[in-house]
Amino acid sequence: MMAGETRVKVMVVEDDPEVARTIARKLGADGLDVELADDPRPVLARLDAGETSDWDVVLLDVGLPGMSGIDVLRRFREAGSLASIVMLTGDNTANTATTCMRAGAFYYLTKPFRPFELSSMVESAARYATLRRELAGVRQAIDAASDQLLVGTSPAMRKLRAALDRLASQDVSILIRGESGTGKELVARALHDRGSRRKRRFVALNCGAIPESLIDSELFGHAKGAFTGATTDRAGVFVEADGGTLFLDEIGDMPMAVQARLLRVLQEGEVRPVGGSGVRSVDVRVIAATHVDLTTAVEQTRFRQDLFYRLNVVVLSVPPLRDRLEDLPVLAAHFLRKHGRAAAMSLSPDALDAMMSYAWPGNVRELENSIIHAGALHQGDVIVPESLPNTITARGTGRAPSTVMGAVLGDDDGQLPPLTEAKRRASAVFEKNYLTMAMERAKGSISEAARLAGLDRTNFRRLLQRHNIDATAFKG
Repeated sequence: MMAGETRVKVMVVEDDPEVARTIARKLGADGLDVELADDPRPVLARLDAGETSDWDVVLLDVGLPGMSGIDVLRRFREAGSLASIVMLTGDNTANTATTCMRAGAFYYLTKPFRPFELSSMVESAARYATLRRELAGVRQAIDAASDQLLVGTSPAMRKLRAALDRLASQDVSILIRGESGTGKELVARALHDRGSRRKRRFVALNCGAIPESLIDSELFGHAKGAFTGATTDRAGVFVEADGGTLFLDEIGDMPMAVQARLLRVLQEGEVRPVGGSGVRSVDVRVIAATHVDLTTAVEQTRFRQDLFYRLNVVVLSVPPLRDRLEDLPVLAAHFLRKHGRAAAMSLSPDALDAMMSYAWPGNVRELENSIIHAGALHQGDVIVPESLPNTITARGTGRAPSTVMGAVLGDDDGQLPPLTEAKRRASAVFEKNYLTMAMERAKGSISEAARLAGLDRTNFRRLLQRHNIDATAFKG
């Protein structure tokens, strides 16, 4: 093992003390941390308590007193443990080996085994456990990716995230309201990724972007020869999303005739392709979104009242960016990391102030495009106002002074403080927002938040105290 490398941790569950001591001596000599247990029950108690996450390899005897090693193995797998389980058995029959592997073992060792066999097996098992943890981290990153535009410490965003957590596991109809560019599809994806259908497909369809003559085919599919150009059978989005989630964006733009057919599918759970004679049952969670007021559309007979009531079971509102400007610095930093030529790219105070003073009619989508625009035009690492789109830097936006500049001016009656003091105040605003976001991501765990921020726990806690941030407020 190389200097600075994390020591592999091995739990040995073996009731034969001589075998256990032999394993401990060999693996200890190999530089591994070894823990011994002759009874599986205390081990399972620690598993249930969540105290086994740092075990890389578990060597588990098949013939344990009071409980089969196979049953213990199954308990580890049911608990979602990422440790590699190697079974120890005195029976080298094919039946025993097959039983171990089917129950989820990494592999098995037949006693008596030679020292090099033990070392080689544990080394391979530890490497496999590391790969599983890395894969789990990637999956968590994928899950977290659906929250990329949902970051922020504003009350509106915290309320929205709390609602997502409550609704994700409930298979109810949800209507997402919000202006264009606020991230309605992202909210729908977050609901899908956190729910019971996350292993099935998420299919999105923008109802306003499809010609009226084709929307039936897109939704329900069509049979070969149903119309000119229908040279093959085609499954619609309902069939594509069967078992998963169908996101119908801008449903307020759907033609009235199509609304009636959509309502029937929602009521009956069956789709009939255009030009087809048969029907197909589908199990789909439908999430709809709109930027228009559907209540007004119903009053003006532009949207069916019965379909409105079918979709309007739970309503989520995504706030426009202008109503949560305190989230803009963190969002801008995210887009700079995503699209910037260099990891160190940042905004100058003047550029940030211009952005905080802008109305953002295109919301988060416009913010991302603006960052891409500025990054493409600017040559240095610090983006200045001149690199931003003209719509942002134009005078006369009619907006009040920005949140950041309000903090920078403080109690100076609108007078500009010295540059060093202005930088200190602006930095404090950003630092507090960043710490709050880190604590939200870590669900109140200071250790995890410190890891995300790249700081040690003591310094991170000192920053929380400096900004009067209560860690307990983020738990649960």
